[in-house]
Amino acid sequence: MERHIAMDMVRVTEAAALAAGRWTGRGDKNSADQAATTAIRKQFHSMPIDGTVVIGEGEMDEAPMLFIGEQVGNRRGPKVDIAVDPLEGTETVASGLNNAISVIAAAPAGQLLNAPDMYMAKLAAGPKLAGQLSLDDPIETTLSKASAILNKPVSDITVSILDRERHQDIIAKLRTMGARIKLLSHGDVMGAIEAAMESEVDLYVGSGGAPEGVLAAAALRCLGGEMQGRLLPAGPSDFERCLRMGIPDPHKLLTMDDLVGTKEVLFVATGVTSGSFLNGVRYLQEDKAETYSVVMHSANKTISYLRTIHELPVQEALVQGAAM
Repeated sequence: MERHIAMDMVRVTEAAALAAGRWTGRGDKNSADQAATTAIRKQFHSMPIDGTVVIGEGEMDEAPMLFIGEQVGNRRGPKVDIAVDPLEGTETVASGLNNAISVIAAAPAGQLLNAPDMYMAKLAAGPKLAGQLSLDDPIETTLSKASAILNKPVSDITVSILDRERHQDIIAKLRTMGARIKLLSHGDVMGAIEAAMESEVDLYVGSGGAPEGVLAAAALRCLGGEMQGRLLPAGPSDFERCLRMGIPDPHKLLTMDDLVGTKEVLFVATGVTSGSFLNGVRYLQEDKAETYSVVMHSANKTISYLRTIHELPVQEALVQGAAM
């Protein structure tokens, strides 16, 4: 995909971050998400792509905008799959906490998994562990393998996992093994990506949203890391939903090729609230604001960081116009 598409997508996530950032700490996650979604959809219309949303805010009958199957772009560019989360971390923004982002992944049409909005079991790792672990293994086996491959004791391995009741058994086993644990209150996408960044985290485990799994897999592809996943249908209706969305075996172990295909993939994110990966939106004097974004491209494994100063009247006009 052309370089200008990446920069256009940065403008999209920047607009969403600027809109959502106004709701930081105000206790209203729905308004924050709505502001980001409205801004991102408005910006998408002018992009020179023939895009289809494969991961968005929900299915057509559940989401008024950015629904799965929605066409985006001006239809005068390459055909691409779009996975988008206008605000990954709605509760994070509402509570004024760290690590909320606006994020987009894009790939040639037919590459990104059309993931239903349900839980997915996940295992994410960085380049040194990519291709050498299995989601099917017990967590004890995974830790032992990682220890041998990384040539360090289990006590020096750090595993990140969402702090949820459903993960108490995994957390107990990690503690019994002596591993260090990074408990995440929110931030499923960033939690998985961190395993492939220059951080203390070696592995990301546990279950989280399937759409977030695809977004994280796109970044991990660019970083040389790996994501494995398995959908967790809650019952017959979820199983049928998977079939309806083109997933013939909902219980299949999903590899990187299943999640993001074999061709190039693009990952773009802008910080809404500050975290270890990206700074959040800063509202400056004289009607200006500052954003920090990252652009990753799997074709050449480049990672570019972008700091932008915005003239707020222009950005706010876009957001207000989209809300009318």
